[in-house]
Amino acid sequence: MAELIVIGVVAGFLAGVSPCILPVLPVILVAGGTAPVASVPVPVAAAPVLIPPASAPVAATPPPSGSGPRPASRGRGRLRRPVAVVVGLVLSFSLLVLAGSELLSLLHLPQDTLRDVGIAMLVIVGVAYLVPPIATLIERPFARIGSRQPNGNAGGFVLGLALGLLFVPCAGPILAAITVVGATHRVGLTAVLLTVAFAVGAAVPLLAVALAGDQLTRRVGSLRRHGPAVRRVGGVVLIVMAVAIGFNAFDGLQRAVPGYSDALQGSSAVRHELGALTGNGHSSLASCNANATGLVDCGKAPNFAGITAWLNTPGGKPLSLSALRGKVVLVDFWTYSCINCQRTLPHVEAWYQRYRHDGLVVVGVETPEFAFEHVVSNVRSQSAALGVDYPVAVDDNYKTWDAYDNEYWPADYLIDAQGVVRHVHFGEGDYTETESTIRQLLRAAHPGIVLPPATDVPNLTPTTETNPETYVGYDRLQYLEPLDGLVRNSPATYQIPATLPLGAFGLAGTWTDHAQEATAGSGAELQLGFVAQDVYLVLGGSGTLTVDVDGRQTKTVDISGVPRLYTLYRSPSTTTATLLLRASPGVEAYDFTFG
Repeated sequence: MAELIVIGVVAGFLAGVSPCILPVLPVILVAGGTAPVASVPVPVAAAPVLIPPASAPVAATPPPSGSGPRPASRGRGRLRRPVAVVVGLVLSFSLLVLAGSELLSLLHLPQDTLRDVGIAMLVIVGVAYLVPPIATLIERPFARIGSRQPNGNAGGFVLGLALGLLFVPCAGPILAAITVVGATHRVGLTAVLLTVAFAVGAAVPLLAVALAGDQLTRRVGSLRRHGPAVRRVGGVVLIVMAVAIGFNAFDGLQRAVPGYSDALQGSSAVRHELGALTGNGHSSLASCNANATGLVDCGKAPNFAGITAWLNTPGGKPLSLSALRGKVVLVDFWTYSCINCQRTLPHVEAWYQRYRHDGLVVVGVETPEFAFEHVVSNVRSQSAALGVDYPVAVDDNYKTWDAYDNEYWPADYLIDAQGVVRHVHFGEGDYTETESTIRQLLRAAHPGIVLPPATDVPNLTPTTETNPETYVGYDRLQYLEPLDGLVRNSPATYQIPATLPLGAFGLAGTWTDHAQEATAGSGAELQLGFVAQDVYLVLGGSGTLTVDVDGRQTKTVDISGVPRLYTLYRSPSTTTATLLLRASPGVEAYDFTFG
């Protein structure tokens, strides 16, 4: 773990000197440079203030003889505000990365909400520089923590909290892995330490900038003589920067300066360490032979754990494997926007309908891949739309997923009447083998039973080469051309390259690329070269999507409601072609899959 922590600090430092932090540099400089030159004596009971009142003298009233601070103490005091700013940044950034996605999902809020809160906080602090009574209100909660006289450090901490919500650097694979850990609720000690290490590494260059601002005000005499005026200028700068960040005014500058942190973090050793961080453990299920042609013994099946909601059970009551003892149970891990899962569902539903009266219980464990799949109402409506009648366990917190050491959508675990896992299958296909195993276990549980004929559902598993699954959000982005031209979390204008390799895609017009999806803006287009029979795309938001194949418009898709999988193209046979999508503003593109 120590090696991973060192990697996190180095990666954070590289992010801290990357172009993506340009928007916050002026704020950090102002934060360090507008600290009070001297404190004004006030009664201990008085509320502290973020900055001295405009009428305050520049020099402190001399303390009684023998009670004044030593020069070293004054130096340490001057360091406190820049340090407070950076500590606030590290704290809010770490909490945002580890818990922000979960918090927004629980509150059903857009993913940009915390960024908007950060901008609002920055404006409030800027106004506090201009209006001292507002500074008093900001620091009043901190007054109860101690009885020290005001020095502006609490205000610096609040400013750091705001910056942490805005500080989304070009972090490459390090922050991407941490974000996945947070989004999938796998936060443990290692993830927390790595996040803090990354934030501390990123804070080092920012602290240097804050200290430089402090040194500037100390060394330039004219600034010292005009403290209140400098403070007001600082407030204006904070407000202007907040507005500029809100309107993404720095996008062009960020793109013009070369980025390099991704490349420096992308070594195989780093990726190996991060793979260990996001991976599962190794129980008997993790080592169970998924390619076995007969029955296996993979040990006792774990019970359902951490389930958020149960669908299609009487009164929404939970199921337990102990209560199902004597039944044959098929646990099917799926998620509703996954095309592989959707192609598997007709077989799972057919088995449920055919054998439910003979002792088969099917439980679909819906473990989300995207943030919108954490919303129970979305799972409920899409399960009904897909014709799922068997019980569904909403595994929002990945507890059951982890208990089974699962890593796949879809994945099937077949459990005998004694509660032992006897067959495992990952992905699509092999439906005949799975059904044969179901029938074998039912006969073993109920000797002499006469089973109905086997089902006859067409196997739609692709048998020819197709494009790999292609994500559009930056968390798992691989096939964008050019990849190094991507701007994260801010609107940016793109141009499709003159030539695109087969399987790669390019963007044109305005897109805002987030961790899980890209949202279309003005003139948004996406071009993809593909080899497949069918092309699918998970879409959200609202608007229309025009689909052209090899220069010929084939359809217009209306997008609204719950984000879900849409079919863009179907062909009787495998086709190699170029897909061009034109999206209206507000359309969200998540993930391409192919059949």
